[in-house]
Amino acid sequence: MLRRHRTRFMDEAAYIRRASTFVEQHEDIFYRELWPAHVTGSAWVVSPDRESVLMLHHRKLDQWFQPGGHADGDNDVLRVALRETSEETGLDPAHVRLIDEAVFDVDIHTILASHEAPRHEHIDIRFLVEIDDSLPLPGSDEAHEVLWVDFHDISRFNNNRSTYRMVEKTRELRRAWEAHHPV
Repeated sequence: MLRRHRTRFMDEAAYIRRASTFVEQHEDIFYRELWPAHVTGSAWVVSPDRESVLMLHHRKLDQWFQPGGHADGDNDVLRVALRETSEETGLDPAHVRLIDEAVFDVDIHTILASHEAPRHEHIDIRFLVEIDDSLPLPGSDEAHEVLWVDFHDISRFNNNRSTYRMVEKTRELRRAWEAHHPV
């Protein structure tokens, strides 16, 4: 998956190289006990009209993110991303629609030390997913809040580089769709 993924973003290209090297050098990449890094899976969840993104306020990290989490030994990172999306939103998996099986984004970010784990990195493999934004979002105990955020407001919730990258990629997809479906 990493070898097939292409990006125009220099920072992401560097993450892909780092992730590929790490994956080739380690066997237990899908276990959270692997230090200094391990693979996680997440989903960039868009509304059907591509105007909003689903964000959740992570309870442990006290920040807004897209749904995602640890693989816990599951070597199908796409399945991990879909499972985490269902669990963290509280929605039945039938409501989570995968848009493309290809990797949408790759990020490597640092998780600070806590009483549960030393400082380490998450090699986060991300997929593009759609959920009907009219459905109620029950949430879960992993998040303080789950909500739809308009694209113009995302930076108020999370202004890190990887979020910006995913917003830009979604805008590009939206423009391409609009070019093929004129009003």
